Amino acid sequence: MSQHELVILIIAIALVFDYINGFHDAANSIATVVATRVLTPFQAVVWAAFFNFVAAFFFGTAVAQAVGRGFVNIDLVTPWVILAGLAGAIAWDLITWWLGLPTSSSHALIGGYAGAAVAHAGFRGLLIPGKWPLTVTFIFVAPMVGLISAYVLMVMVHWLFQRSSPSKMDKYFRRFQLFSAAAFSLSHGSNDAQKTAGLITGLLYTSHRLSKFEVPAWVLMAAYSAIGLGTLSGGWRIVHTIGGRLTRLKPRSGFCAETGAAGAVLLATHLGLPVSTTHAIAGAIAGVGSIHRMKAVRWGIATNIVWAWVLTIPMAAIIAWISFRILHAIAGV
Repeated sequence: MSQHELVILIIAIALVFDYINGFHDAANSIATVVATRVLTPFQAVVWAAFFNFVAAFFFGTAVAQAVGRGFVNIDLVTPWVILAGLAGAIAWDLITWWLGLPTSSSHALIGGYAGAAVAHAGFRGLLIPGKWPLTVTFIFVAPMVGLISAYVLMVMVHWLFQRSSPSKMDKYFRRFQLFSAAAFSLSHGSNDAQKTAGLITGLLYTSHRLSKFEVPAWVLMAAYSAIGLGTLSGGWRIVHTIGGRLTRLKPRSGFCAETGAAGAVLLATHLGLPVSTTHAIAGAIAGVGSIHRMKAVRWGIATNIVWAWVLTIPMAAIIAWISFRILHAIAGV
């Protein structure tokens, strides 16, 4: 296989990952609006996919820059490293999707990329400290920001609507939730699509198709299109976990959860950090669920989700490391 053919193949696989990211993380965007029955599942995925794509026109490429050259030494990366990294990320995403665990596609991609770089060049393949400290910190910060924001919003909603009946509140918030769902889908697209765009740009740079690390417009459009199409295909196993099993939601709590999570993700995007929309929305849902009493949140399920978060980077890295060693044994890369 020529290098030109290899580059095309890896770009195609990267876009497949982006598509998988869309249906894996579709639950994050639509679970609350489906759980509260504001939209049907079909309406919800169309709504979310549209705003996933529209995000391409409002947010820069800081996250793409971070993913492409903020975690690994880009000068030691080869197309085969990127291929193995994608293999690790895709494998872990599919495993957790099948198990119904809402893990982070972002951290799977970072872990896979890092694992493949270590397999190729040892630990000098990693960029230390690079973006690692802030990104690892945000594994814990993002759900806490989502939780606190959503909790505060719920307190404000109860105070502002204290004279309204629950049915009247839900009438208003069924409409408001359309805007909060759109905001969260915008934040999802703004952060997640850029990660794949950063990886493809790294591929083009290391294969000498770009003279400097700068994200081409066509790469951004392709990444945002792929994630939007993935969202259209749903992700119903994880919708069930996030939207129904973690806590019971009403339109007002769904609005607060989506708005709180959107704020957490947009903050990370502004800082140029690849963050997990899964972590943000799960924390926000826990926040609105605990407003009445702590037992309203099924903390056993939440604990399983947290374990999946903690394992994502190392497990994706291990799978990618094995993938690179297999490629090395077969093709001598």
